[in-house]
Amino acid sequence: MEFGLQVGNLEFARYREVAQEAEALGFHLITFPDHIVLEQPGGQYDEHALAYDPIVTAAAVIEATKTIQVGHLVLCNLFRHPAITAQSLATLDQLSGGRVIAGLGTGWTETEFRMTGIPFPDIAARLAMLDEALGCMRSLWKNDRTTFEGRFYRFQDAILFPKPKHPMPILIGGSGKGLLRVAAKHADVVNIISDVGKAGRIELQSLQELTDDSYRSKIRFLREEAKRAGRDAAAIRMSNVIFTLMLTETRKQAEDAATGMMPVFGTTPEGVRQSPLVLIGTPEDCVTELKRRAREWEISQFIFSGGAERGMRRLWNEVLRHV
Repeated sequence: MEFGLQVGNLEFARYREVAQEAEALGFHLITFPDHIVLEQPGGQYDEHALAYDPIVTAAAVIEATKTIQVGHLVLCNLFRHPAITAQSLATLDQLSGGRVIAGLGTGWTETEFRMTGIPFPDIAARLAMLDEALGCMRSLWKNDRTTFEGRFYRFQDAILFPKPKHPMPILIGGSGKGLLRVAAKHADVVNIISDVGKAGRIELQSLQELTDDSYRSKIRFLREEAKRAGRDAAAIRMSNVIFTLMLTETRKQAEDAATGMMPVFGTTPEGVRQSPLVLIGTPEDCVTELKRRAREWEISQFIFSGGAERGMRRLWNEVLRHV
């Protein structure tokens, strides 16, 4: 089992401190988002949130650590040409001594594209672009020369050197069937979240639709698509990112918290506690819930987001070391 953090909106000194503390505790992975605007459900955002370049952030953390894996959850394919993404990630991998995880996604926050004028095609085109980009990047990392003639990208005897020190695990994040088909072809790790790609924003309905049952269904669909693609479906690892973490002293406190979140998730307190986006309960009950997810959802990687770094010591000592 692997445990990681997704951290953002921090100053560089704090990124380094968080990474060093996480490494010392035993966390396996630290990741960073890739956004210009850190948008919340409902389209709200803080104009002064710290949205540093995620490649530079990763480099700063790599230099401050020795063993923890470093990656992104996830890089927006539309922000960079795949040749540049491939070069950046290979550079980070060289810098880290082979500790980089390549996290990629289609991009989804329409606000960022509207603000900047970067083209924001529909989800079908973005998925096709991600598929092409991943194929090109994998070739650049492996082969001496890459030639590719696609709908969106063209390479002619393209070179990339130096290569990554080791084959980089590819992590793909998303939710819809189109994204899962792309992941079935390319991913070593798949991180399933609520569906935001088509809408271009986080909607309440998408949070409510990601349930215990729908999560299992998405995993089954991914495995079936991987078999169709000729891959070993069981070799693809599942990753669960938890955005709301609440360790309580009593079960009554956990019940009250879950009850208070019912309107957001449109379900019962039990449904809230079983949402893939949430972990609420006493440390003992959280251990039980994570073990259930590992068993029933085939999860081998949990990533904690939403400011979880502020309580990571308690999380590690009272929960994760017992999972």
